[in-house]
Amino acid sequence: MSISIKDYLTPPVLLIIFLLVISLMFIFPVLNMIVLGAILAYGVRPVAFKIQSKLKYSSVSILLAMVIVLIPLILLVGYITFEITNFITTYLASNSYLDIDGAIAQISLYLPLNATSINSYVNSSINQIGSFILNYSVSFLSKFANITLDLFILVCSVFYFVRDGDKCLSFIKDFVPSEYKEFFDNTVESVKDVLKSIFYGHFLTSVIIGIFGCIGYSLLGYPFGIFLGVITGILQLIPIFGPWPVYWILFFIDIFSGNYPRAVIVLLFGFFLSTIDMYIRPALSSHYADIHPLILLIGFLSGPLVYGIVGFIIGPLILGVTYAVLDSYRKEFLSEG
Repeated sequence: MSISIKDYLTPPVLLIIFLLVISLMFIFPVLNMIVLGAILAYGVRPVAFKIQSKLKYSSVSILLAMVIVLIPLILLVGYITFEITNFITTYLASNSYLDIDGAIAQISLYLPLNATSINSYVNSSINQIGSFILNYSVSFLSKFANITLDLFILVCSVFYFVRDGDKCLSFIKDFVPSEYKEFFDNTVESVKDVLKSIFYGHFLTSVIIGIFGCIGYSLLGYPFGIFLGVITGILQLIPIFGPWPVYWILFFIDIFSGNYPRAVIVLLFGFFLSTIDMYIRPALSSHYADIHPLILLIGFLSGPLVYGIVGFIIGPLILGVTYAVLDSYRKEFLSEG
């Protein structure tokens, strides 16, 4: 006996579809924050449960866990801001290191322009840069309300997904037909494996590379060795960058300053950082999820184009989960035939 699609499109089902479409239209502008909140909640849950075993208050435990998870990020941002300010104060705000008029006079000797024309051009460029920064600041302030709303939704999403994530999964599972519940459970496990692969395979790799960078640059005698290592670890999160911008800049600085031995050493050290990434990342990622590195690489590159900076997490997650679901479906249903 064949069943047509009309048998499924009953009035209650049509009403549910209509409400789901309307609801999706409302939450679509902040959907990336909700998805990111669910991802972060997965990392906060173990900390919250461990604290809850001591405090016995779930809400307080979740808030404390969120603070504990955010503390390293806050300290990292504060440290980077402090080091950049210190660098500007030490090198750029000092007349002994920055002599614009003297530099213009030297450049004018090699160009068919007088120093007055060059000075006028430089001042015009500085004014244009200042105008750009001012306009960008005004634009940022105009979007401050939206940014605040996104952060509020993100915090609330993390809190409630940590507290009620199991209830949410149970609610969704109730709509799954009994013959597909095993497939649903396997899909949930695949999502967890992909999350572990992203967290451990990529973020932990960046931490390891950053630590190596801090040690190496400090031993080589660079004045901001730890800061350079931190920047190296952050760039490691971006596949198209990696650690190479830092060590190539240091290489050219040493070449121009005449420190040729250290230039060669820092270049070899940079090659070492780039090489060990090819061993650490696959070893950690494949331990949790058997996903081809190209899939995650495309996710890292295309994610920010769609979702902004949060796309570095959401992009590889969506592609990784899609692959995991297709692979699970292939193994459970197609292989039986």
